[in-house]
Amino acid sequence: MNTHLKNVKLTSRNREPTALDTLSIRGNNIRYFVLPDALNLDALLVDDAPKPKGKKKEDARGRGRGRGGDRGRGGGGGGRGGPRGRGRGR
Repeated sequence: MNTHLKNVKLTSRNREPTALDTLSIRGNNIRYFVLPDALNLDALLVDDAPKPKGKKKEDARGRGRGRGGDRGRGGGGGGRGGPRGRGRGR
């Protein structure tokens, strides 16, 4: 769970504390949070329930990378075979 903090005092080993306006921390670097008892957690915590996904269409057309056709840069196409390597074999 990534965390974004505001008005942070960062303390590194063997260094003076540094004041930062904002700080983002990747979730795998977080071991635990220490929160003061004075915080009203019921008011602060947000329930992030998973959002319901939309219905999927029955038709599966228009998916994937397709077959054959003009392939861009080297041209060619048609699906199988044909010249290999750079260019169009001219």
